[in-house]
Amino acid sequence: MTLILSQTDWNELCQQTPQLRYPSLILDNYEVLLSVPERLGRGYSRHMELLPGVRLSLYNWEFHWDWSLKAPVHDHLVQSLVILSGAIHDEEVYPTLGGQRSYFSGSGISPSYTSRYERSQRLIFVEVHLLPEVLEELFSGMRGTNATLLKLLLKRNDWKVSFFPIVTLGMRQIAQQIMIAPFFGTARRLYLQTKVFDLLELQLQPILSDQTLCYPPPGRKSDTIARIYHAREVLASRLENPPSLFDLARQVGVSDRTLQRGFRDVFGTTVIGYLTQQRMKYAEQFLRAGSCTVAEAANRVGYTHLGHFAAGFKQQFGITPSECLAGKSPGR
Repeated sequence: MTLILSQTDWNELCQQTPQLRYPSLILDNYEVLLSVPERLGRGYSRHMELLPGVRLSLYNWEFHWDWSLKAPVHDHLVQSLVILSGAIHDEEVYPTLGGQRSYFSGSGISPSYTSRYERSQRLIFVEVHLLPEVLEELFSGMRGTNATLLKLLLKRNDWKVSFFPIVTLGMRQIAQQIMIAPFFGTARRLYLQTKVFDLLELQLQPILSDQTLCYPPPGRKSDTIARIYHAREVLASRLENPPSLFDLARQVGVSDRTLQRGFRDVFGTTVIGYLTQQRMKYAEQFLRAGSCTVAEAANRVGYTHLGHFAAGFKQQFGITPSECLAGKSPGR
């Protein structure tokens, strides 16, 4: 059974939990250490204000139970998150974070969501919160910045936009350096300031390089384009059990008609077309690896009808799934 806590429940549990001592940690006077509630698991989080408007949090958690955290609609700062170990699963709004998927969000209003944490997994991650004016200042010193994109990221009384950049080797290395930062006192604070801004720039690079976001197609607003990208990420994370078109549109805050048109404009295919392409792409990888049968590959990507799976696979690759499993190259 999964334990479900509200944000208020979680906050109260943390406040009531005695702060344990960790001999391996040497804390500076600008850090706050919070222990995981004993009834849930073990571990800690470290929180520090590196600069006015720049807050860094480091997490090292392990839970005894599967549990979920229900967060309400709330005001949201700019946020960055890179997971080094484990994963955070979302039940509706966001894709699973962890592995090759990081998180970068602008400011504004966050929808309600439910994050799910698995028992017995070590969850280690770096999280940064920024005031909007700090991101604006960071943007001014970066190459390729664009006023349209900055306006998209910095909102107040509107839904925020979120991106899920692929975790590069550079991002992972910097996140690891942040977790085990050398030095102490002022020297460590200065070191962490530099590393945090390096990490943010790496996360922003793929967003800045996306010309569709910076220069949306005629008749398409940047905010709508961002929501279309968010919808694509949701689909990619839920290939086995994707949401309906209506539910997907509701999750990202657009109409189903806008979602359909947006997919055609941005990705050159329909929502169903994109979902099929991705399912077949992963199925081909499973078959090439020889790690499963045709039926198992079909099931892994959400197909229960082998005939439909085989027809879709041959249409995309020009060969049957069985021929792919036998090592034959794509026909086109």
